[in-house]
Amino acid sequence: MNIKFKALQIKARQQVYTLLSGQSLSKLHGEGYDFSELREYQQGDDIRKINWTISAKLGRPYIKELHANRELSVVVATLCDGTLYFGEGNKKQITLTEVATTLAYATQQQGDLFQGISYTQNRIYTTPPTKQLYHIEEFSKTLFKTKLLGTKLNHQKSIDELFRQIHKPSLVFIISDFLNNIDLSLLAQKHEVVAIIIRDRAEENPKKLGEVTLDSPTHNLQLNTFFGKRSIDRYRERLIEHDRKLIEHFENFGVRYIKIFTDEEVLRKLIQLL
Repeated sequence: MNIKFKALQIKARQQVYTLLSGQSLSKLHGEGYDFSELREYQQGDDIRKINWTISAKLGRPYIKELHANRELSVVVATLCDGTLYFGEGNKKQITLTEVATTLAYATQQQGDLFQGISYTQNRIYTTPPTKQLYHIEEFSKTLFKTKLLGTKLNHQKSIDELFRQIHKPSLVFIISDFLNNIDLSLLAQKHEVVAIIIRDRAEENPKKLGEVTLDSPTHNLQLNTFFGKRSIDRYRERLIEHDRKLIEHFENFGVRYIKIFTDEEVLRKLIQLL
């Protein structure tokens, strides 16, 4: 077995079972016993949830929400293509694998159902909903070993397929570099969606290279160009605008998000998110 991969799995597992012990990923609203919140009735709400005593006192109908008293379904979905083949030692793909593996172990540790789904150009790899370590570790191994250089994923098609594939209301983590335009609005209407953006600092703040031959990570193409200050400025302007629209989209549809750089400690960033 690859030594780097084994070290990644051991690190993720040890951190989850020690540092993350007792911390919950999420609580979904639903039928249960734990009080969540009191809110005003909205069109489309189930009238059986109206608390008539409180509504009578306040003069308007109010809903009493409860935490779901059921097993949580957690889906970790990765969108992978050649753009993840970036950074020294293929660091972006390795970081994505560590994030997904940590979330999988955390789900298993707190007794919830985990399902891993990986989308690549030529394959959809999926585990059954499971609590077994075998499926978690096979999913982790697939993410680590998949050859991504020269591949191009249709990200929106993958998200549409994910929507059709998940039938039970779930906590859905989507892990990608999010360099492509993507619409999560439909998925977010049915599930609690969390976006985890994997980036390398060098791709957000590239250095001047002068005369250079650039290789496309998604196609077998090369470009001879001069990569100087003007090129960097144009690139950064486009990336900043892309990310601005991406974050605006997340906020409009209630998608939680976090960006994890390849030089950051994964568990620390996930704890901030959770």
